[in-house]
Amino acid sequence: MSKPLERYQKLALKESLGSIHRYPLVCKELSLILRGAYRKVPKNLQSLIFQDTLTAFRLLPEMKTRSAVSAAHLLLQSVEATLPKQKKNLAVTEYKNAMVAHKRRTKARQEENVAHLPQDVLVHVFSFLDFQSLVSVGLVCWPWNFAASDNRLWQRQYATFFRDSYNDLNIKEQHTSRQVEDDSYTLFWRKAFKRAYKGNNSSKKLKSSRGYCRYCKTIVWLDNMKCFNDHIGLNPEIQKIDPVSPSQVVDYLLEDSISVKSSSESDSDSDSEAGSFSRLWAYRRPLTSTDDMPFP
Repeated sequence: MSKPLERYQKLALKESLGSIHRYPLVCKELSLILRGAYRKVPKNLQSLIFQDTLTAFRLLPEMKTRSAVSAAHLLLQSVEATLPKQKKNLAVTEYKNAMVAHKRRTKARQEENVAHLPQDVLVHVFSFLDFQSLVSVGLVCWPWNFAASDNRLWQRQYATFFRDSYNDLNIKEQHTSRQVEDDSYTLFWRKAFKRAYKGNNSSKKLKSSRGYCRYCKTIVWLDNMKCFNDHIGLNPEIQKIDPVSPSQVVDYLLEDSISVKSSSESDSDSDSEAGSFSRLWAYRRPLTSTDDMPFP
């Protein structure tokens, strides 16, 4: 059995703080670790957790989203509830300095006159994003929302997540197009993705950024439901990923095990964590004709 320090290092929290997408998730995990595990782990691990907490606050000015600010504030609350006085004072000071710097940078960005990139360039850039990142960029502004709703992007996402039904749906699209004899007929893949997403029993897995890799035998970051480590040529069963919630990360850190929740608890977690993903279907760009609207 590995030691808590080794398991914590495998979580790769510090390395992931620089990612705008993962920053809020790391802050949430650090917050739960402070509250649920900090007093139970060895002092050398306490020191590492504290240093990662300071790093999170120091990187806050570089983050551009409200979710990052909210996550940092959540981490601050755990700091105030958990850390001894001297460390708490130091962390609180770092947080206050970071918030001042963040507000200054936000104001400077608002005053900048940044030219919008052409839509085709945005679509090309967004084609390299995973599902969760594509959701996030669609919430930034209307031009990005329009680009992130591009039919080709969602066709690719559908093929990634729902491979079994993708070929059947693609054939159906081609057959229907021939039936109506209209080259302009288009299957809206974003609408198809929404339909499959709602009816998929593993929708929790689609929302999860963390998973337990049976091959790596540790909790890893997920990239389109796959372990970020390449496991080419391995048995698919060995490569299987079990979705992991932030609270399960604490269990793993303390006990080297992933607790199995009941279905009702899983549904509750799924509902609470679905906020940003439910907004995937909530925003519509106003168009002149509803017939051309690429949204459900």
